[in-house]
Amino acid sequence: MRRRLTLATVVAVVALTPTACAYKGLTMAAQSAVTLQGEGALTEPNATSTSETYNMALAPVGSRLKVAFNPSDETTNAELTVSGLLPNRGYAVHAHTNACSANPEVDGPHYQNRIDPAATAQAPSTNPAYANPSNEIWLDVRTDSTGSGTSRTTVPFVFTDRGPGSIVVHEAMQTATESGKAGEAGARIACLTLSAAQPKGVDPRGSR
Repeated sequence: MRRRLTLATVVAVVALTPTACAYKGLTMAAQSAVTLQGEGALTEPNATSTSETYNMALAPVGSRLKVAFNPSDETTNAELTVSGLLPNRGYAVHAHTNACSANPEVDGPHYQNRIDPAATAQAPSTNPAYANPSNEIWLDVRTDSTGSGTSRTTVPFVFTDRGPGSIVVHEAMQTATESGKAGEAGARIACLTLSAAQPKGVDPRGSR
C-alpha cells in the first residue's frame, strides 16, 4: 500500500521540537495532497532565518534558493532554482525531515517515503533500496557561469500527513549512489525551510 504524505506550514519552532524518530518527518492531520514551497536569500545562521548558509565560501550570503513541490495525481513534481552560488559547479541537494536550524545537524536526515527500518539518527540510511531518488527527493543542480541553475525531478508519491521540512544543499557535486554510501553528499552548506502553500480560495485571515 502506498504511503501518502503532507505537511502544514513549517515554522522555526518545529526545528527545535524533539520527535520520537527523526525519520518520521513532520506530521499533521491527514488531508488532500498539498503543495510545498520555499524561497529566500541565504543569511548567516540565526534563530529566525528560514534560508541560511553554513559555508559562506561555497554558498555565499545573498545567494537565492527557490523550490516548489507540486502534487499531480499520484506523483509530486519538484523544481529547484538557485542563483548567486559558485559558477560552473555541481551541488548535491536533498529534502530533509526538519525545518532549518542554526545547527545543520538539527535539519534532520533525508526525507524518505518508505522509511529505512535499519536507519538511526547516528547512522542515516545508505541502503540504495531506500536511499535513492525515487524514495527520497534529490535535486542535484549544476550552476552556469553566473552561479545560477535549475533542477527538476518527479517522485512517485505525494504529501498528505507527513512531509519534508527543508531542502539542504551539500558540498559534494553529486549524490553518491553505491551501496553503503547511497545518498551521501558531504557536509551541509545551506538550508531552505519549506511551508505548505495556501490552498486557492482560502482566506488566510480566516472567517470574519
